Amino acid sequence: MTSDKKGIRIFNKYVTNRLLRVFAHASRGPFAIMRHVGRRSGKPYETTIMVWPIEGAFVIELTYGSSVDWYRNVQAAGGGTLLWHKQVYAVGKPEPMDAKTAALALPAPARGFLRVMGLHEYVRLQIITP
Repeated sequence: MTSDKKGIRIFNKYVTNRLLRVFAHASRGPFAIMRHVGRRSGKPYETTIMVWPIEGAFVIELTYGSSVDWYRNVQAAGGGTLLWHKQVYAVGKPEPMDAKTAALALPAPARGFLRVMGLHEYVRLQIITP
């Protein structure tokens, strides 16, 4: 990851994501809160991400790649929980997803924005039903 991208990721982690938590608690839009446990610390964390529902699962674009903490923590734990539209979902381990299939879940403006940004790494989080 370039230092510019790392700087933006750190800014978003401590500033932007805290502001977006307000939207994640709303009942519309793509913002959600991924709840996960640190793979080394065992501490609980909450990370604001964008998700789109698709056939019993959620699609997520890995904006910063697969080296981000929330992704690595959910991978290591085999799942986590997701707060989206005022509901909590138990989700499984992230599974890679091809960009064409993932794009079907995204609204046109999001598809266009992510394509222009050169982002095309997607994962699928299966919803675990009790």
